[in-house]
Amino acid sequence: MSYIIRATFAALCLALLLPCSQMATAADPATDTQEKPADTQVERAALPSRSEEDTLALERQVPKAEQQKLHAGEDEFLALWKPANTDDSKGAVIFIPGAGESADWPNVIGPLRRKLPDVAWSSLSLTLPDTYSDAIFARSAQPVPAPDKTEADKAQDAKASDPAAQAEADAAALAEQAAAQAELAKADAEKIFARIDSAVAFAQENKAHTIALLGHGTGAYWAARYLSERPSPAVQRLVMVTAVETGKDTPPLPELLPTLKVPTADFVDKDRSIPRQQAQDRLDASKRIKNARFTQIAINAIPGNSAMEQDQLFRRVRGWLESL
Repeated sequence: MSYIIRATFAALCLALLLPCSQMATAADPATDTQEKPADTQVERAALPSRSEEDTLALERQVPKAEQQKLHAGEDEFLALWKPANTDDSKGAVIFIPGAGESADWPNVIGPLRRKLPDVAWSSLSLTLPDTYSDAIFARSAQPVPAPDKTEADKAQDAKASDPAAQAEADAAALAEQAAAQAELAKADAEKIFARIDSAVAFAQENKAHTIALLGHGTGAYWAARYLSERPSPAVQRLVMVTAVETGKDTPPLPELLPTLKVPTADFVDKDRSIPRQQAQDRLDASKRIKNARFTQIAINAIPGNSAMEQDQLFRRVRGWLESL
């Protein structure tokens, strides 16, 4: 009987002590800190740019023998090189893809760069750098507190109540923004021109006596602007395929045409409504140039048969290159 009483008393004491122990643990911040370590903010690695992603994809998909690393200043970039399949090459065609396109783009760039070596033309297709419009500006998660206003800030606020002063301030801000964008656009052009310079030098090193630039989409704009601002006897021909303006760079193509000193072929898709007016503007501009060496050639869309469409373009481009 005494054994039962002692066991019951021990169980009762244990039942009273456990809740007290749990309350003490919960109240002790040191214990809680030990059990739950403080959260640490982990920095995420920066995402690769569009051009970096394109380069990685090409390095996986394109045969190593075609991959060529070129240098533009301190920058290294990937180009795809296919020498002419003959011992008597007619020259080299340097491909400049359009915005959002890779050096092996399945429309125009890829098919032409692979087919031209079979008819004695080497091909060199470039990857272009990202432009300032491609950049993504991250916003801070925590709002920055506004600083206390100084006397100058208060005076500026007072001036803002004057419509004329406000209009003047707005105009100055717009001019400053336009100047900043112009500087960024100039830097973009220099990066692209540096890559074309590197490509031309590489083609010359590989015994290309005739060099043509072939630009697709906005790449046609950059090819024409390069030949306008950096004319070189090493580059003798320009091919533009479905040329379109970049929408933010100047001068526009119709203003560049009078400055070009090389034969130019402008291949246009008459079934596409968007660049149709731009193509007409280029044709009109060429008519105002005395002894213009400009030819506009219409290409027809072949719905449902992309392979035949690309073959048509190949035959037209080859025919023009070899007609000079």
